[in-house]
Amino acid sequence: MAEDLVLDTAIRDWVLIPLSVVMVLIGVLRHIVSKLMRSTQTPDAKIVREGQVMLRARNLRMAANFIPSKAFRARKLYYCNEENGLLFVPKGQAQNPQAQMFSDPNMAMDMMKKNLSMIIPQTLTFAWVNFFFSGFVAAKIPFPLTQRFRSMLQNGIDLSTVDVSYVSSRSWYFLNLFGLRGLFSLILGEENAVDDTQRMMQMGGGFGFDPSKGLSVEKDNLDITQHDWALPNFEHRAESALKKVIS
Repeated sequence: MAEDLVLDTAIRDWVLIPLSVVMVLIGVLRHIVSKLMRSTQTPDAKIVREGQVMLRARNLRMAANFIPSKAFRARKLYYCNEENGLLFVPKGQAQNPQAQMFSDPNMAMDMMKKNLSMIIPQTLTFAWVNFFFSGFVAAKIPFPLTQRFRSMLQNGIDLSTVDVSYVSSRSWYFLNLFGLRGLFSLILGEENAVDDTQRMMQMGGGFGFDPSKGLSVEKDNLDITQHDWALPNFEHRAESALKKVIS
């Protein structure tokens, strides 16, 4: 049977509150350091041009039924021509974004700076928490939990008789590490440099955007688009819609 513990107020004053305040201050400091270390890069004109071409082709595909069939076929040929179409990418000209990243020293340096700004503060903070606050029961969740949450909430405490709702100091560190995203969004804005979850997704989700694949996908989508001009029968549809509204 789980035992109820009486938490000392000194733990709240010297463990819980200082740990939370330090985590917030470290997050703000990381955001400032990341902004100072971030280098301004001029966008590649080719990538910007290809992005604009994809946007224009997407607009053509979505509004295809509002232009005549002849005009749609001419625009479709302009984008999807196998010889000089804007969306056509020859096989030999496809770029590998991973190779492009390693060929650009500025991009590789920026990624290394971002990784260091995430790994070094987390390592030092975890070592500080593990050295000074290890073994403390810092807080209690105000609602009951199942046994599945014990390993997450009571990291560093090897007592099976303690109720699952009690939180250890080490687990409180991890809860603050991943639970302060909303607070940092309010303080630092949505585009802050402290979002570790987004940073980890960026580290494991690839090395960048491949514009050649985007052009090929947009070309395939435009090729299979069927034209059905909506304007000739527009009066009849408007008349039927007005009749429904009036009736």
